[in-house]
Amino acid sequence: MKRILLLLIIFSLTAVSGLACTSFLVGKDASTDGSVFISYNVDSYGRFGKLIYLPHKKHPKGAMRKIIDGDTHHYHGDIPEASETYAVTGYINEYQLSIMETTFGGREELVDTTAIIDYPSLMHLGLQRAKTAREAIQVMTSLVEKYGYVSEGESFSIADPNEIWILEMIGKGPGVRGANWVAVRIPDNAIACHANHSRIRKFLQYKDTEVLYSKGIIDFARSRGYFNGKDADFDFSAAFAPADFGAIRYCETRVWSFYNRFVDGMDAYLDYADGHHIDTAEPIPLWFVPKQKLSLKDVFAAMRDHYEGTPFDVTKDCGMGLGEMPYRPTPLEFEYNGKKYFNERPISTQQTADTFIAQLRSWLPDAVGGILWYGQDEPNMIAYVPVFCQNTRVPVCFDAPNADGVHFSWDSAFWVCNWVANMTYPRYNIIFPAVLATRNEIEDNILATLPSIEKRALAARNNSADEMREILTHYTEETAANMLESWKKLGELIIVDFNDMTIRKKKDGKYLMTPDGLPQPPIRPGFSNESKRVLIEQTGDKYLIPQL
Repeated sequence: MKRILLLLIIFSLTAVSGLACTSFLVGKDASTDGSVFISYNVDSYGRFGKLIYLPHKKHPKGAMRKIIDGDTHHYHGDIPEASETYAVTGYINEYQLSIMETTFGGREELVDTTAIIDYPSLMHLGLQRAKTAREAIQVMTSLVEKYGYVSEGESFSIADPNEIWILEMIGKGPGVRGANWVAVRIPDNAIACHANHSRIRKFLQYKDTEVLYSKGIIDFARSRGYFNGKDADFDFSAAFAPADFGAIRYCETRVWSFYNRFVDGMDAYLDYADGHHIDTAEPIPLWFVPKQKLSLKDVFAAMRDHYEGTPFDVTKDCGMGLGEMPYRPTPLEFEYNGKKYFNERPISTQQTADTFIAQLRSWLPDAVGGILWYGQDEPNMIAYVPVFCQNTRVPVCFDAPNADGVHFSWDSAFWVCNWVANMTYPRYNIIFPAVLATRNEIEDNILATLPSIEKRALAARNNSADEMREILTHYTEETAANMLESWKKLGELIIVDFNDMTIRKKKDGKYLMTPDGLPQPPIRPGFSNESKRVLIEQTGDKYLIPQL
């Protein structure tokens, strides 16, 4: 009974809502230092961010595992447990294998409501039972073949220190075991992205890479009327996830914006990315070779993208509000006077529960080489903290026992980071520079100290693997605790420095005082010029001061 309860708890904590996530992939020859990167913004409305840890275990013969849906918490059934399962922290395991995702949905009639395996469970099963990306693909596809796939269409990023694959999967319909799936290896010198729309197209025409796919996938599509051409022209995305405006403008536009940072000539795909030319525009390719190699900081920056400087920039009209913030309220679609409208959906969005970047390094031992850069809340409003893949504990602030989705705690990074973010949004143009300064200071300090910590850990490895892991675990705990304390101080600074929509006067970091020892009167910034323009255009002379 205790074991059943433990499994229920574990899988309730791993709940992932795939409503609107984004994943980037960077091959080892496309990064500045040979690292492999995959990333994941877990975007969901109301989800509580929590970093889970599943220890390495050996299981007795005949042990069974309850499959609890990571989204709905519904019990789907039982499958035999593996004799041994590997340690997992978030979405990376002890062997530098990482699996992340975005949901593309696809044809609703292909969801197998009688199946057992849901996509969050499938991700953790892959991480607990495989050491490499290829093994993970084999594990995941074998499980759904035997037990069925109960979720909607899904795109998985699967990476180890040497390879990156995108695996796209969708079911076969109620009562039909197995799944339709295609896995494509992203070339080592390339970058890729997926963001809630199926991106694998005519996979039999892909060159200079490897492709794996389920038996009979094309015949299945023909039998359902999804495709009627030659095998070589079979398009997975078109067959199983036909595009509409939302699939392009809310999803593929994010893909375009990621590539636009690192690939020349992306203007050629603007007609596709705007969602208004679905039948005529050329789709964005699955991968590109970037114009320059990407660093960890480049990946950080891409995760924080709001379409700045592009035709989709959300800070160019009155929707930005008086604070000129690069965010829009949800839902994405709304009605006014009988017509339907939409909000842009950038990569970095306020509903992110937590954000992950896996950095995988083949030239280092797994314990040091695999890092999960992690934060709770959206990437623009957090500082990424390194969590090593063989850490034996999760920092308390990332799994605070007294916090959940409806209970605030000062011990919870999720709630403290959200507190700061929600103070910042309405006055973004004034307050965000303070957030940015704190964020940069934390991350720069981490990047400066990390090499010495890794050197210490490698030296300790000669004495004991446990000692090495403890050094790395303690460093993560200390770094996370320092981040939390810095964020609390940042929140206090925001309250003091920007109280009542004013700005306290400072010089060299100190408050300016009057000769009598009182704070100098604050600056009253008022409206920005852009806000003034919009206000006057809307109200005309209503607020005009009469000339005497």
